[in-house]
Amino acid sequence: MKNGFIVAFWVVAAALIFLLVALPISLQAHLIAGLVVVSCMIVLKFFRAQGIWRLIALALGTAIVLRYVFWRTTSTLPPITEIGNYIPAILLYGAEMYCVVMLFLSLFVVSSPLPSRRPPKLDYENAPSVDIFVPTYNEGADLLATTLAAAKAMAYPAGKMTVWLLDDGGTDQKCESKDVVAAGEARARRLELQALCAALGVKYLTRARNEHAKAGNLNNALEHSTGELVAVFDADHAPARSFLEETIGFFALEEKLFLVQTPHFFINPDPVERNLGTFQTMPSENEMFYGVIQRGLDKWNAAFFCGSAAVLRREALLETNGFSGVSITEDCETALELHSRGWKSVYVDKPLIAGLQPDSFASFIGQRSRWAQGMIQILRYRFPPLKRGLTLPQRLCYMSSTLFWLFPFTRFAFLVSPLCYLFFSMEIFTASGGEFLAYTSTYMMVNFMMQNYLYGRYRWPWISDLYEFIQTVYLLPAILSVIANPSKPTFKVTAKNETMDKSRVSELGAPFFIIFGVLVLGVIATGIRLWAQPYKADVTLVTGAWNLLNLIIAGCALGVVSERATRRQTHRVLADRPARFVMGDKVVDAVIRDVSVGGISMRLSQSALPGLKRGALGTLEFTPHTELPVNQIPMEIRKMSMDEKGILIGGRFLTETPEHHQLIADLVFASADQWSQFQKRRHQDIGILRGTLWFLTVSIYQTGRGLAYMLGLQKLGESKPPAPNIAPNVTPPVPALK
Repeated sequence: MKNGFIVAFWVVAAALIFLLVALPISLQAHLIAGLVVVSCMIVLKFFRAQGIWRLIALALGTAIVLRYVFWRTTSTLPPITEIGNYIPAILLYGAEMYCVVMLFLSLFVVSSPLPSRRPPKLDYENAPSVDIFVPTYNEGADLLATTLAAAKAMAYPAGKMTVWLLDDGGTDQKCESKDVVAAGEARARRLELQALCAALGVKYLTRARNEHAKAGNLNNALEHSTGELVAVFDADHAPARSFLEETIGFFALEEKLFLVQTPHFFINPDPVERNLGTFQTMPSENEMFYGVIQRGLDKWNAAFFCGSAAVLRREALLETNGFSGVSITEDCETALELHSRGWKSVYVDKPLIAGLQPDSFASFIGQRSRWAQGMIQILRYRFPPLKRGLTLPQRLCYMSSTLFWLFPFTRFAFLVSPLCYLFFSMEIFTASGGEFLAYTSTYMMVNFMMQNYLYGRYRWPWISDLYEFIQTVYLLPAILSVIANPSKPTFKVTAKNETMDKSRVSELGAPFFIIFGVLVLGVIATGIRLWAQPYKADVTLVTGAWNLLNLIIAGCALGVVSERATRRQTHRVLADRPARFVMGDKVVDAVIRDVSVGGISMRLSQSALPGLKRGALGTLEFTPHTELPVNQIPMEIRKMSMDEKGILIGGRFLTETPEHHQLIADLVFASADQWSQFQKRRHQDIGILRGTLWFLTVSIYQTGRGLAYMLGLQKLGESKPPAPNIAPNVTPPVPALK
């Protein structure tokens, strides 16, 4: 009965939408209709409409979008005989139609995403055997020690879990390299990691040759292991103690389940968040994907493998001869192939790992270039619309995931189109200023409302535009390269834990300052045209406003490529855990406030400790969640301060043994609840108007900061950045102890 009602609703909605789209009405009537639709969507949003009312709001928005498409198609393209205008006009039109297609694909995927799944209880007596794979290439031993210790500490029946370090940096090929220095480094790395694995009770595995990158490394591990299930963690992805408890149970419910994927949570900001100062308050870019899109994909059995933080069934992998390695995004490609063979996937919307994002803008671009090229390879080699075995919803879902990475073409078109008119008088949009304003303004308002309905708490206004803009400069040639030669791209490991000890303009920053300068010239050209051609003032003003909008985004990008120095080398998470601090023969009760893999901040119950000063040595003592041979970590006092509750100390861990890494992993990564709580504090719908005003103030500030960096005046560009008008949960500073 319910399904019949939904079908009837969509039939009626489709008929009404068709009438609205094709109805010949005046410009004023269209403007009024658009404003009425926007008002209705605002009212429904205000009352937090869900279910059928949410679908009604999205259907109303769809009608305005399609009416804009009808107008653009039938009334705004220049004659094909005017080839100089027609070519850039059709490119812009294609870019806009791509955006409309992606909007409709998004509506299909996430208009009604699945609610978060609750994990079934794990049957400890009949738990399947699990192999834990941690592939590595060039990561340091300290980083690997933390991840391996966290993986080893996961709660699971004794004897049913085996942790493997898969070392592609110490292969026979590398150890026997003709480069004597490189060969020596590879042999030293192999010996160091073998000793680390032996101390932690982890199996070390390498291979003869570095073939097929990460996919080849994982497939080599499949040949040497026997577990019924396989869990994969990147080298910098440390799992919570409950990871297996909250994922393995799903496999007992469905024989054809090949994947349980969990979100990637990061304890450090990406370059955008760090350089804009938004990490504590604004949802991260990846949270839109993991918080909304993956749940939408999950509804259609299309949630895909993301390379880490996942559990897979060995039986399914053996059916496809292991992980796919045709593209450099082996994760999505593997999921696509298994979905086409009738296997199913599950997405668990709870962060159960904590990882690291690229620190520098250059590493960020390198990572995104690999993702973009890999997804275009999948589009080229696998082509989801015609992939045999996929259901229609799965085809649409995979098309949405792969086609998304063509956004650099649209962003480039939107950037240069207004300049075509302002600089060269190219009329690529045949409409009066009034028509352009009426149709485009209602379309943009409705588009923003629809995006807010879909992603409100997970993505603030204009942030997606900023992320796409900063990637376009480098992703556009990368995508053109893979289109021209699909087999050319090779897998490159993303750098993590980089040292950002100096404020500077990124080595990739120059093009953004050039683009900013060109857009400034566009503003000047707007003024000149208004003076010289007042009879075209309406078109000039609209085009100039479009260019000004691009300038605002470009100005904000200057702040993104102006790298802030980072004093802290490791990233902290909040904690509230009892401990004891030992100095000599004195023992004092303490409470841990926050902790990282490198150090700790805690409050002492008393300050009467002889010799308590900066540089003093002491020992942290606490009870770990799992039984370990030691419960103490040596530390050095690095700073001291005081508040109304007593004395606070900050210390640096002096890790000397693998057991110390186990204790640190227990402190930092044992509990996943802290990561969920941190995300929830940032999941606030700032609203379109307030979000737009906030982005404008951020852009003005970051434009000044970026120009100051360019001129070598970094100190002048480091005043406090503007913050949105919300109340983030940030620990207040305390006065220094004299």
